[in-house]
Amino acid sequence: MNKGIKHITLLFAIALVFSCKAGKSVYLFTSFHEPANEGLRFLYSNDAYHWNAIDHIFIKPEVGDAKIMRDPSIVQGPDGVYHLVWTTGWKNDKGIGYASSSDLIHWSAEEHIEVMANEPTAVNAWAPELFYDEDNKYFIIVWASTVPFRFPKGHEDENNNHRLYYTTTKDFKTFSPSQLFLDPGFSVIDAEIVKRAKNDYALVMKDNTRPNRNILVAFSNNPLGPYSNYTPRFTEPFSEGPSMTKAGDNWLIYYDSYRLKRYGAMRTTDFKTFTDLADSVSIPVGHKHGTIFKVTKKQLAQLLQAAGQTKAAKHE
Repeated sequence: MNKGIKHITLLFAIALVFSCKAGKSVYLFTSFHEPANEGLRFLYSNDAYHWNAIDHIFIKPEVGDAKIMRDPSIVQGPDGVYHLVWTTGWKNDKGIGYASSSDLIHWSAEEHIEVMANEPTAVNAWAPELFYDEDNKYFIIVWASTVPFRFPKGHEDENNNHRLYYTTTKDFKTFSPSQLFLDPGFSVIDAEIVKRAKNDYALVMKDNTRPNRNILVAFSNNPLGPYSNYTPRFTEPFSEGPSMTKAGDNWLIYYDSYRLKRYGAMRTTDFKTFTDLADSVSIPVGHKHGTIFKVTKKQLAQLLQAAGQTKAAKHE
């Protein structure tokens, strides 16, 4: 075999390896069902458009007075450990739930982290979202809280006038002091940070003001902000819980369209034009919002086995 043929053969082999590796990942979507007292569920998908449910509870809520698990958010750290945070109560709860796992099946003892303990009049701590900052090598937790009479409000009740707060941690044992993350000039909840490129971050969120209650995105060159260049609200009213993921060249933004009693989805490449995909995606009935991340097909097989399901759905 001459050198030219050897070179071509080597390049083909390398391409094949990378192709195989790319085909070994699937999307997971964290989930819960109302009334949120059961615990963590998962959906899975090969293409991020068509989803199947894993019929199993992987961790049951045990912390917080209400003993619920809403808005589960999972991020994998650089050491391979998965970290989970969630909402533990509607009101009179200044903390969030936390647990960790190496395989998404066996979880550490649950903890209740009182992220708003420094705000005596805080009403709640809703929808915590995790983001790992690779540059600073720490995790960012963002959530929504109401501190009555702290900010101007519209038609919302004073106890429903939310702003976003955050803390950072490297080990989930020590945390930076909680502080204001975003005051966009309106009540805001359900925020998620995604990295689009180097020094390019998008923050998807719900405008919780009346009568809006719909989704928009803002941008920054730093995950901690400041965020600006807000998009118009691009979903119908009464939509919440946005979850963003990349599929090929497209960004998909899933959200709970709770008045229409269905799951919505928008597709964009530039965050200027948004295409409604609600009739083109499939979401299992009962799914409530979480976050989307990737795992290997081997990990999916292990999750299915733990759930007593022998294999993935055929159309996946």
